[in-house]
Amino acid sequence: MSFLDLFLIALGLSMDAFAVSICKGLSVQRMQPRHALACGVWFGAFQALMPLLGYLLGAGFAGLIGRFSHWVAFALLAFIGVNMLRESFGGEEEAPDPDFSPKAMLPLALATSIDALAAGVSFAAMQVQILPAVGLIGVTTCVFSAIGVKVGNLFGVRFKALAERAGGAVLVLMGLKILLEGLGVL
Repeated sequence: MSFLDLFLIALGLSMDAFAVSICKGLSVQRMQPRHALACGVWFGAFQALMPLLGYLLGAGFAGLIGRFSHWVAFALLAFIGVNMLRESFGGEEEAPDPDFSPKAMLPLALATSIDALAAGVSFAAMQVQILPAVGLIGVTTCVFSAIGVKVGNLFGVRFKALAERAGGAVLVLMGLKILLEGLGVL
C-alpha cells in the first residue's frame, strides 16, 4: 500500500473526528488553543490506538484470509464509508457541549475511532506496516481535529455533513481500489 493510499485512508478515518471537532468549536464562545489541542490529542491518539488494536486482533487470522485480503479490506472500508455517508444524511443533531474535560472527550474519542478498529483488521489482512500507518492516521486526525475546532468556531456546523460525506466517499473508493488491485484489474 502506497503512502498516498494510507494518507487517503487516514483522511477518510479522520473525518468523523473532524465533524465532532466542528461541533466542539461551535460550542465555545471564544476559542482558545487549548480547545484545539484537546480535540487534536484525544481524537488523534484514539485514531492511532484503534487500528493498532484492530491489527493485533486481525493478525491472528490474517494468514487464513491472505488470498481474500482484498475482499476483506474492500468489505470493511466500504462498510465504514457507507455508514459515514448514511450518518451524514441523518437529520439528528445534538446541542454542542462546551465541555473539554476527559469525562466528555473520552466517549467522543472512542466513538469516533471505532471505525479505525475495523481498518486495522484490514491492515492485518493486507500485511500493512502498522506503525507508520497508525502514526500517519494519528497525526492526520490530530491536525484535522484541531482545524475542525477553529472551523466550527468560525463557521458553525455547515461543514459537518460535508466532511462526513467526503470521508465516507474516500473510504468506499479506497476499498474499491484495493479490491480492483487484488483482482488484477488495476
